[in-house]
Amino acid sequence: MTLSRSIPNALTIAGSDPSGGAGIQADLKTFSALGAYGTSVITALTAQNTRGVTGVHPVPADFIASQLETLLADIEIDAVKIGMVTSREVAETLADILGRRRPRWIVLDPVMVAKSGDILVDDAGIRAVREVLVPLADLITPNLPEAAVLLECPEPRDREGMEALASPLRALGAGAVLLKGGHLAGDACPDLLVTARAMHWLEGPRIATDNLHGTGCTLSSAITARLALGDDLVTAVTAAKAWLATALAESRRLDVGQGHGPVHHFHAWW
Repeated sequence: MTLSRSIPNALTIAGSDPSGGAGIQADLKTFSALGAYGTSVITALTAQNTRGVTGVHPVPADFIASQLETLLADIEIDAVKIGMVTSREVAETLADILGRRRPRWIVLDPVMVAKSGDILVDDAGIRAVREVLVPLADLITPNLPEAAVLLECPEPRDREGMEALASPLRALGAGAVLLKGGHLAGDACPDLLVTARAMHWLEGPRIATDNLHGTGCTLSSAITARLALGDDLVTAVTAAKAWLATALAESRRLDVGQGHGPVHHFHAWW
């Protein structure tokens, strides 16, 4: 893939995290760390820190549309990452605009389940993600609880269970699926990339750290950045996973908050 610019433009559509470890802030840090110019459309303001979320203030769908239309009227976007969307109106707004002004790549991180196991969106929001946004995406990146919510099935407990979900997840309409295996027991952290052609197991060690805030956001935005830079899908996912592993390992150098801290997005620079 040949880009018309030396530095590509990536877009994140997500909520804001004041602690800087997840959401818009994590995505923009990731884009910058990996060499893509970051732009953003904010879908919600949150009150949160490393210990939890205390409030969410959704941005109205019409203003999200205004942000996105204004941005796309001026800036050529090479790849888009979509984070948590709780409203069907917002999902349909994004699908309409991105359908008309479609970038080369759309990555969907279907954020629906908190690390505590709590469901973050209601049934209408889940249906909106499943029916409106998943078919729009070139890649979706659910973890195991999110995959179970999308398919309304039990959560996989082993690799065989993950493989059994491969075809049903792709049947929802996405071009490819990265099923993240971080919730499996054991010292390994395997992910399963499922494309139209093959299944790819991506191996990796489990990093011993409590700095896990925003890992899903960071991985999906790292993939988005690599796609914007011109990688093919398998290369982008493999490189992003390796980069995140180092960001997790180097997170010990940070002293941010008293709960689950962030990964070190700029480990290669600081």
